[in-house]
Amino acid sequence: MTTPQALSEADRRVVAGWAADCAERVLPLFEAEAPDDDRARDGIDRARAFSRGELDTAEQIRIRFVAGRAAGSAETPAAIAAARAAGQAAGVAHMGAHALGAAAYAAKAAALAATDSETARRREVEWQLGRLTPEAHRALLRLPLLGTDSAGPLGPGLLASGVLATTIRELQAALPDLVLPE
Repeated sequence: MTTPQALSEADRRVVAGWAADCAERVLPLFEAEAPDDDRARDGIDRARAFSRGELDTAEQIRIRFVAGRAAGSAETPAAIAAARAAGQAAGVAHMGAHALGAAAYAAKAAALAATDSETARRREVEWQLGRLTPEAHRALLRLPLLGTDSAGPLGPGLLASGVLATTIRELQAALPDLVLPE
């Protein structure tokens, strides 16, 4: 079964770099609590290497869950969300929609670490949109809207409720009107 959430391999490679940027921005929240656990950083590094074409898709699919398991090494909600952002970035090799999951968890981590959580979340979303390349922008526009395709991360599940869903909906709503230099 195929799903538009998968994206082509070329598109997955493009959005993997953006997902890694999103996750890496909040990685210090995780590393402050679990400095000896390198799984989250490794997941981000693998997402970047995948985006550059240096890693095989099948191998990345096989080990995509390792980075997300780092959340078990953290105690605070912000650090847990940061580790999950890394796990979502590592999962982009399997399915492109995980890029939006990486962004949503990163925004959640930023919000949880801030005094003014909603302002921090919105600023993170603005930063994420500002980091998009034209290629990543076009690839993300190919994804179905949250909740319209049940075969993947944008279907029912963790990304479809709460602040994660709010963030993904904001990102997806901004994409069509976003103008990027070519």
